[in-house]
Amino acid sequence: MDHTQVEAEFRTSLLEENDGPGTNPTDNRTMGEVIAARFSRRGFLKGSLAVSAIAATVSPVALLTAEKAHAAGASAFVFDEVETGIDDRHHVAAGYDADVLLRWGDPIFANAPEFDPANQSAAAQAKQFGYNNDYVGYIPLEGSSEHGLLVVNHEYTNPHLMFAGLVTIGEKDGKKMLQQAPLSKEQVDIEIAAHGGAVVEIRKVDGKWQVVRDGKLNRRITAGTEMQLSGPVAGHDRVKTNADPSGLKVLGTVNNCAGGVTPWGTYIMAEENIHGYFSGELPADHPEAANYKRMGIPEGAYEWAAHYDRYDLAKEPNEPNRFGWIVEVDVDDPTSTPKKRTALGRFKHEGAESIVAKDGRVVFYLGDDERFDYVYKFVTAGAFNPDDRAANMDLLDEGTLYTARFDEDGSVEWLPLTFGEGPLTAENSFSSQADVLIETRRAADLLGATKMDRPEDIQPNGVNGKVYVMLTNNTRRTDEQVDAANPRAKNAFGHIIEIIEDEADFTATSGKWEVLLKCGDPSVAEIGASFSTSTTENGWFGMPDNCAVDTAGRLWVSTDGNNAKDTGRTDGLWAVDTEGEARATSKLFFRVPVGAEMCGPLFTPDDETAFVAVQHPGDGGEEWEGFGRPSYYEDLSTRWPDFQPDMPVRPAVVVITKQGGGKIAV
Repeated sequence: MDHTQVEAEFRTSLLEENDGPGTNPTDNRTMGEVIAARFSRRGFLKGSLAVSAIAATVSPVALLTAEKAHAAGASAFVFDEVETGIDDRHHVAAGYDADVLLRWGDPIFANAPEFDPANQSAAAQAKQFGYNNDYVGYIPLEGSSEHGLLVVNHEYTNPHLMFAGLVTIGEKDGKKMLQQAPLSKEQVDIEIAAHGGAVVEIRKVDGKWQVVRDGKLNRRITAGTEMQLSGPVAGHDRVKTNADPSGLKVLGTVNNCAGGVTPWGTYIMAEENIHGYFSGELPADHPEAANYKRMGIPEGAYEWAAHYDRYDLAKEPNEPNRFGWIVEVDVDDPTSTPKKRTALGRFKHEGAESIVAKDGRVVFYLGDDERFDYVYKFVTAGAFNPDDRAANMDLLDEGTLYTARFDEDGSVEWLPLTFGEGPLTAENSFSSQADVLIETRRAADLLGATKMDRPEDIQPNGVNGKVYVMLTNNTRRTDEQVDAANPRAKNAFGHIIEIIEDEADFTATSGKWEVLLKCGDPSVAEIGASFSTSTTENGWFGMPDNCAVDTAGRLWVSTDGNNAKDTGRTDGLWAVDTEGEARATSKLFFRVPVGAEMCGPLFTPDDETAFVAVQHPGDGGEEWEGFGRPSYYEDLSTRWPDFQPDMPVRPAVVVITKQGGGKIAV
């Protein structure tokens, strides 16, 4: 990395929008190939799959006629839809309030300093709400939907939006680009403190949510917080370093994207794009060289290695093996040591949503957010005990990790990643379960898992027994994989898969799959989108990312990547019908300011509050006619949410409630 000048636009795309270089070297079948083969075998199919298959060859008028009965049913969601568009503010459906609850830099402790963007410090940031809030979870206190703990991941940082005096404007290939000066050690330390997560007590008072700044359980977790490796990889030689010869202690967690809350009330942080934090080189014959190549390490997007040896592969070659895990936090004890639960595998974790199965075991669904990578689930060995929280605290250290193979007949097989079974043996350089978990991707390669289009959030639905898989996009799928039944080469808009496990048992090792939605503009036939014809021009979306299922079993989808160029709209939160005649109908409920990504979402148990996270607002503006140039600290496309000249743009959590009270979208 050239530390004298960094193109911030390029750096930002690598950190978040771009999942990585695409490192899957196998010839395992892609999901596109499976879908194509399935249509070829089954011919004309019913429902949304049929519409998806013929959309490229049948006119939109014909589709309207064919779908009329399918889309005639009433939606499960009742609200007046938001109009799509792009501007510098957020918008919510009429009759609702969308209030900013927590912003980057807001104090979360009684003794924390107020945010001063001109005088930032790592010490202050460690007591303030972190940057780029992604996952949002709610843990009720005493079972209340009006008093609880908000748990929030802080995924990554945008220095060009955070720090003054860092950026100048240059040109590359005739295009204006942001040129970023090297970060000082102090700025890197602020970045480290702005990563991680937050646990914040909140309470609803007179219909409005407030932060309890002196909450005894409030906590900041950063990229410097001490953590413990637990499970099969703990203490293994491949995770030992000069600073930690025990292989048991890790400083910090990074790039925490989506996450989860366990049935026993702990907070799950998922480490995703870890490749950007490491610099330096390994010799080509180093034992970890192939392992790191499969993870895209090093990429060197961050400058941390310039100040800390542990991010330099030449100085600490084992350090990357200590990242890419699921982290569990005991929110009941703010002094507890978070644990990296290695039994759930090492890859670019998008999240870890869970559900209790019929036999009491707990199932976690996991996506590996990279083009051509895989879907996973983890089934605990032990059963959940609802009457003894302490008995559940190490459930994540033992269980079976599976990866998914989606077959063309509509079946899905869950393949166990278990040392000694199938190809996961010494013949393929695995000497223990620890090796299988450190190199989860390679193990899944060997098992023949299906190569997916960026698996992100995966949400089990306890009401209807189905599982929803968000597949954001994959523009690298080639034209050779296209036929009339699969018109999605260079899949820019993504799709959503629906899984039905055998006998409605989430621990099952087989099941069925269906396509719920192919995303994109349904008025453009060659895109092949499959929204119902009740979906308005405001209702369709691209790039599904995070999702939530409310207590009524309704699906809500947030997006990452909608913009002026590709969709003519910002990201937002859409309500998506999954059942009945309204299936595949989508409605826009909330949209974000220019440059932002829509994260979360999360509903309180009474469905009267929705929390959403607005991440990296103001990161862009070139293609929006209202701004038309690169956005950076001194010249921002939006100053959301404060709109004050002395305040930069600030990622924030927004709380949505119905005016006058009541359940959302009812």
